[in-house]
Amino acid sequence: DEERTISSHSRAGAFQVVGTIADKSDEDRPYVLEEYLDKLLPKLMDCDVVIYNITQHVDQVEEALWAVSALHNEMGHFSGPKMFILVSTVMTWACSKPVDPDDVELPFTDEIFWRRRAHPNFKQHFDLEKRVAKMGKTNRKLFSTYVVASGLQYGMGEQVFHFFFKTSWLGQEHEIPVFGDGNNIVPMIHINDLTRFDTHTHTHTHTHTHIYFFFHEYLLILVASVLGPGKIQKKPPEEAFLTKDLSVIEIDSLLVNLRIEAVYLKELLSVNWLCESGLVENIELVVEEYRQTRGLLPICMCVLGPPAVGKSTVSKQICEHYKLHHIMLKETISETITQLVNTVKKADPENEDAVAEAQVLLNSLKDNMEQNGGVLDDQLLVKVVKKKLMSKPCKNQGFVLDGFPKTYEQAKELFYGETLTQSSYCTSVRIAPCFVVCGTEFVLCLDASDAFLKDRVMNLPERLVQKHNYDPEHFLRHLARYRENNLEDETVVNYFDELDINILSDEPDCLLLLQKICDMVGQPRNYGPSSQEVEEEEKRKAEERMRKETQARTEEGQREAEEAKHRATRWEEWTKGLEAVRQQEEELLEAQSVTMRNYLMEHVMPTLMRGLVECCSVRPQDPVDFLAEYLFKNNPSDY
Repeated sequence: DEERTISSHSRAGAFQVVGTIADKSDEDRPYVLEEYLDKLLPKLMDCDVVIYNITQHVDQVEEALWAVSALHNEMGHFSGPKMFILVSTVMTWACSKPVDPDDVELPFTDEIFWRRRAHPNFKQHFDLEKRVAKMGKTNRKLFSTYVVASGLQYGMGEQVFHFFFKTSWLGQEHEIPVFGDGNNIVPMIHINDLTRFDTHTHTHTHTHTHIYFFFHEYLLILVASVLGPGKIQKKPPEEAFLTKDLSVIEIDSLLVNLRIEAVYLKELLSVNWLCESGLVENIELVVEEYRQTRGLLPICMCVLGPPAVGKSTVSKQICEHYKLHHIMLKETISETITQLVNTVKKADPENEDAVAEAQVLLNSLKDNMEQNGGVLDDQLLVKVVKKKLMSKPCKNQGFVLDGFPKTYEQAKELFYGETLTQSSYCTSVRIAPCFVVCGTEFVLCLDASDAFLKDRVMNLPERLVQKHNYDPEHFLRHLARYRENNLEDETVVNYFDELDINILSDEPDCLLLLQKICDMVGQPRNYGPSSQEVEEEEKRKAEERMRKETQARTEEGQREAEEAKHRATRWEEWTKGLEAVRQQEEELLEAQSVTMRNYLMEHVMPTLMRGLVECCSVRPQDPVDFLAEYLFKNNPSDY
């Protein structure tokens, strides 16, 4: 409300909020005048009030020290008085000695802040507090400083408590972990109350603290009850450091045991509190803020249509995309009976009423199914389904109700309830709260011709026919009953249409069906993958990439081996062909040289032989010339 008021005023008549950010954001924040990444000092010089929160990360301490020191050095250039408010943490009190050694439960008060002793991991915070307070004494009229020792902040996303809220909301753990014995007192404050308090600080001139406190164990039991299974499990404090979602600062803060009262706050300041009575009494409000801030809005959907139209296939695709719970009648009935049997078997003496109630319901279900051939009547069926829809997982993440309700009366009995008083973001309607949550109610109605459905059933594998009881007799009877129900004046679709619920009707074989559903429903409203899931996904992708690379190398090796073998075969074939050609050429040359050889042997060689004999006898000085002259003189007439 304050933010909307600020944005509606002119700049001259309202607070101008300016702050540092780590990264640019696409979020629309009309109450923020300006945000920036660098050139901080000129912006600080333009501000009348500078508030630094150092409770979230140790790196904030260094920046806050720089900011207060820089402003202190520039006091001579101030255009007017400035105020510096340091929002520190009660961890600077964590190791303080008891006020009275004989009464360890006697709380600290902010009046004795000078006796505080910091946790070893918060020495930097403690030193900064002292330096900020000291700088404010130089010229208090021109530059005043205040230290606000805030308790652990909750609300609007939960910050340090987010791990426990998220674990409860996801519902993947049967018990929510509590590190330590759970009996430590943890000072806390709602983030909006801290903001309200800071806006009153400039009217007072005293260094003070501001804190609230509650029992750690009781708090987590409440969170687990509202969002999760309602059970906790105590674990050794050392196991907290194995939790990747908790930083060292957060773990130290959660394990603190500190009794403290804000006397100065109660006596001198008049603050319009949001959660004056604390988190325990305002747990519903805080949980609702957590859901809204984190965008954890359940998506509730019904998928309707005749038998064999593909409701379960589409429902499964929707659940996988939006991470919803797939609610099918047979599985829900079996699950309910199993839970009732387990509850009766345990026979918890501390919860005899619940055991007796479970026994009564279990007997009713079994008797009714025996009387109706394994089928529940509408009253008990609706009761079982409604119990499932009202479970914590369905209320947290949402659900897809597959093929139910089938009639107008079933829909009315399942979703009709007392008039609800919803929050300002949701209009009050007469419908069960598990279905109308923040306007996320949708109905998908699939349909197809009887001929299409019959042909589809005939082509189904025998396994699916048996699973869904789609033998010809049962299928035709179910199809006829569905058509009959939808010819009446009051149908299931009519009921949802009367409530102005988003209805999408389409054919099951439409290629763009899932895209149409996404366009109607919008983006998923739940947590993305956790850090562990991201690591596992990255590991899976790396393994898949290595597998593909190994496979590619293997295939490349095989291909090269085959190519080498092929080249060797071709080389052998080519060598053999070359040898055959060479042999043919030799034979051809041999055949062509016969005539010349005969001529030489008959006409040339005899004369040449006689000349050589003569040359040997004479032994001339130049045998070559002698032989040439001899051949010339003794040349036969036909030579």
